[in-house]
Amino acid sequence: MTDAGTTAAPARSGDLRNYAIVTGAYWADTVADGASRMLVLFFFYELGYSPLKVALLFLFYEVFGIITNLVGGWVAARLGLRVTLLAGLSTQIVALSMLAFAPEAWLVVGYVMAAQALSGIAKDLTKMSSKSAVKLVVPEGDSGALYKWVAILTGSKNALKGVGFFVGGLLLGLVGFQTALLLLAGMVASALVAVLVLMRGDLGRTDGKAKFRQMFSNNRSVNVLAAARIFLFASRDVWFVVALPVYLRTVLGWTFWQVGTFLAVWVIGYGIVQASAPRVVRSRAAVAGETGGGGPDGRTATWLAFLLAAFPAGIAIGLASGADPTAVLVVGLIVFGVVFAMNSAVHSYLILAYAEGDKVAMNVGFYYMANAFGRLIGTILSGLIYQWQGLEACLWLSAAFVVAAGLLSRLLPAAPRAQHGPPAPAAASVS
Repeated sequence: MTDAGTTAAPARSGDLRNYAIVTGAYWADTVADGASRMLVLFFFYELGYSPLKVALLFLFYEVFGIITNLVGGWVAARLGLRVTLLAGLSTQIVALSMLAFAPEAWLVVGYVMAAQALSGIAKDLTKMSSKSAVKLVVPEGDSGALYKWVAILTGSKNALKGVGFFVGGLLLGLVGFQTALLLLAGMVASALVAVLVLMRGDLGRTDGKAKFRQMFSNNRSVNVLAAARIFLFASRDVWFVVALPVYLRTVLGWTFWQVGTFLAVWVIGYGIVQASAPRVVRSRAAVAGETGGGGPDGRTATWLAFLLAAFPAGIAIGLASGADPTAVLVVGLIVFGVVFAMNSAVHSYLILAYAEGDKVAMNVGFYYMANAFGRLIGTILSGLIYQWQGLEACLWLSAAFVVAAGLLSRLLPAAPRAQHGPPAPAAASVS
């Protein structure tokens, strides 16, 4: 027994060390990803692109995010997280360099969409690699600890994406589009070097016999949660990705630096709330008399979704009533962000709670494919609906999407339990 204990401890310590290195690399990539999206959005809008054309620039980013999430779990399960992490960082450097070194004549829709496709692949490979480590550093079956770690990691990621929005807006004003992209590529390259030099071995174990068909889940809870995730993230991006920044820039007259700073502060706050979600949700569950093994359940996802639906509808009503649009949007966004962050944190926990012990990588890859599909729908509709009917129509569609997520969440089990079984393969991930 003593020998087994002394063998397990170093393995856990090694996993924790590698986890810290990989997470640091993911944070660098997250800042670069957020900054580059803000750079592309404002640079091309200032060139005279319509909201729909701006949205289409991100079409391949989301499409290839779907493909990467579908295939990525299988690739990581077979080859290991080190391979997918290095591939993600390297691909991000290529994507940023494509725009940084391109002659001005090349900066047309097709070329930018290709660069964004690579960026989408890079982001999801890096995300999957970094977040997989949670299953290795949290004790098996400890749902309370798992929920806490998932929330902290997801919250920090979103806070840093907000930092990226701020950095993108700031760099665009200070050094211009292409120089800003060069600086971001240098930051990601530094992270790549750090992983190559500091990471020891692989994080987790690989499964050379993993089959691609296992990516398609036959777990009912995973499938229902994935469907709810599509509508949840479509509800955010249908007004947040293109419609909101364009409205702030054109209708309210904000500078791109002001818009970038505002969105950055919002996303940072969103990340902080997400990290504290376990305390908030447990406090509410205690008041309601709910119990359930230390983590949220299907009932939690349901009431949070129905609560969230009230806020985009409320913002739309406020704008239509003639109230001060700045006050309506700022206050509405703050409240929407708080409730959306708790929704997302609960979903991120539930996917690991529902995933089967020997198919975690496949279940989670399928789930994040649905997440990317929701973002794709929201991104396209954000440009299309805003150009057609304006911000209020985007907000009403957002409310409808959240109601759909709540109705689907009613089909989730009332009290999930984290699956027990063999250690999770390398590609188990959260978001």
